Amino acid sequence: MAKRIAIQGVVGSFHDIAAHKFFSGDELEIICCDTFEEVFSNMQSDPDMLGMIAIENTIAGSLLHNYELLRDSGTIIVGEHKLRISHSLMCLPDDDWDDINEVNSHPVALMQCRNFLRRHPKFKIVETTDTAGSAKDISEQQLHGHAAICSKFAAPLYGLKILEEGIETNKHNCTRFLVLSQPEKIHCYIDPHKSDKASLVFTLPHSEGSLSQVLSILSFYRINLTKIQSLPIIGHEWEYMFYIDLTYDDYTRYRQSVDAIRPLISQLNILGEYKDGKSTI
Repeated sequence: MAKRIAIQGVVGSFHDIAAHKFFSGDELEIICCDTFEEVFSNMQSDPDMLGMIAIENTIAGSLLHNYELLRDSGTIIVGEHKLRISHSLMCLPDDDWDDINEVNSHPVALMQCRNFLRRHPKFKIVETTDTAGSAKDISEQQLHGHAAICSKFAAPLYGLKILEEGIETNKHNCTRFLVLSQPEKIHCYIDPHKSDKASLVFTLPHSEGSLSQVLSILSFYRINLTKIQSLPIIGHEWEYMFYIDLTYDDYTRYRQSVDAIRPLISQLNILGEYKDGKSTI
């Protein structure tokens, strides 16, 4: 039976590519959603459905709203995938460089290609909701004079011609994607005791040294803190939720460290215990 994966974007998007990379060799049914909210809504209506969401990019930083959606949804992280992001410029087969007057893509993709776009000042830059979605629109609406910035894998899907590959400014551009499951289904995808990475969220009392005490305990247990992200608590001025990623080589020691920090924190939520993801092109 095919795994059903809800993603933000359309077929050929980076979410789609990441899903197929992570579940390489598996039969997938991709559920395309316009928004990340829709991804979580689809998962809520179908407990067997998985979700894949971008959570951070090495250039653009964290997708803060997705942290909130993840926490509020009650879904659990069962895996991650780090995908090298490379952008291409593509258009209708009958168009060429001299015909292009407008470039369409997601604002983050446009930002990641700003040096390329500066070299082509005649292009009108128009933001859209999705990279591959821009390619789809150009194809379906036969938008002559338009070009899309997206993955090269979208070109054959939508019958477009690639004008140039690798137009991103930074060649070390990578996005981290999370694979999500409903809590009752996580045993189908990961055995936490075989995990080596965890994501947690917690709040701290607004007192001096509260965060440093937590970090000192994690260090004592030789737990590696790979990311920390703070988000304000709405309605509580200058108070924050802390999202942290930890890596470890001993699950028992990791759980001991979590027990050791519990008296110092409140509202602790383990968002997932999973395998550290590999990077792919």
